[in-house]
Amino acid sequence: MLAIIWHSRTGASRALAAAAGLGAGDRARLIPAEAVEPADLLAASGYLFVCPENLATMSGAMKEMFDRCYYPLLGRIEGRPYASIIAAGSDGRGAQAQLDQIATGWRLRRVAEPMIVNTGAQTAELILAEKQVPTTSLEQAEVLGGALAEGLAQGIF
Repeated sequence: MLAIIWHSRTGASRALAAAAGLGAGDRARLIPAEAVEPADLLAASGYLFVCPENLATMSGAMKEMFDRCYYPLLGRIEGRPYASIIAAGSDGRGAQAQLDQIATGWRLRRVAEPMIVNTGAQTAELILAEKQVPTTSLEQAEVLGGALAEGLAQGIF
């Protein structure tokens, strides 16, 4: 089972996680970051982390999920596959680097290139506004979710 763990304030990450879940179908479980417990991660065979970049880092709720689950899972999920989707206003690399550093500590294995969706939100009004994710990005997220779920089902990862 693929765990799609997400956090969103303005809708972009939520929409991307939902698209990935659509692609994965019943082989995935979408879990909001604030609801994730270590047992959820133990029960999953692989992970898709979806969050916004806020002030050049991953969102606080996603970071808090990692803070809450990191030590209880250390040494228990090594080698499991993961991928990520970052929704960013301009860059996304800071959040991606932070997420990858945590995944390295858990000894997870990246199995897909990072997906960064740039919304172009650069003013206070646009940053705070509900986001409309381009169809092409939603389609890419759907394909990614499907590929991860299929790879897990076939034992590729």
